[in-house]
Amino acid sequence: MEGLAKGAGVSFEDILAINARSEIALITAPDGCTSFALTKPKSSKTWLAQNWDWKGSQLDALVQLNIEQAGLPSIQMVTEAGIIGKIGSNSAGLGVCLNALVTDTWQPKVPIHLGLRAVLESSSLKEAISKVDNNQMASAAHFLIASKSEEAIGMEVSPVYTGKITSDRGIVTHTNHICSAGLKERIVEEALSNSFTRLTTINSLLDQLDGKNSTKGDLFQILSNHDHFPDSICRHSLPKQSEREEIDTVFSIVMDLTDGELEWVEGRPCE
Repeated sequence: MEGLAKGAGVSFEDILAINARSEIALITAPDGCTSFALTKPKSSKTWLAQNWDWKGSQLDALVQLNIEQAGLPSIQMVTEAGIIGKIGSNSAGLGVCLNALVTDTWQPKVPIHLGLRAVLESSSLKEAISKVDNNQMASAAHFLIASKSEEAIGMEVSPVYTGKITSDRGIVTHTNHICSAGLKERIVEEALSNSFTRLTTINSLLDQLDGKNSTKGDLFQILSNHDHFPDSICRHSLPKQSEREEIDTVFSIVMDLTDGELEWVEGRPCE
């Protein structure tokens, strides 16, 4: 963050604020995103994929970073300029996706974007989990972490409880509402109905998928789905929607962690 501030000619506090954006904004901000992981026995490879949904204007802020650091795995990451941790994979075969959770819970702990960077600097799933486990995160979010070692786990992180969502027949999915019972009991959330609709849809589509022979194109096709539009996996803002509902798919990403390949597309995948 100090290096970004110096290079951009802004104050350190400006960059710190951007990296704490979720802690500042996600009490009332719009939310979105549909993510999933596929591992054995559903798939012969480990796949990680998601639509990242937010304000459409954020298209102009997107960057892909390729990061080399001494003594750490190299990182491929799609983020917004100035944010040091987001959605991507590393040379150790680990990847992470992010789903927002809109809650009223915050404590002075590690901002979630720094938690994402810590995951991407890990060399194993066990290490990645340890970086965000035990209520270390400053606010609530869902991190979907997967590894080429054929493992995947959903981590519903927060400063008061950390819920874990394990693979069901090689599938882990998440949208934008709390799924772990322990976290539901401890914090108040404001989930929109489209989150539940999208979760039902993604689970149904993945149940029907021939995971053994899936390609990147097949997974991008799932991310392009318009069932139950406008409450669909591929998001399109519409006139007269409320501010929270007026969001778009800003980018789609598919990661083949087995072969170390990452592909992403700007904007809605259907286009």
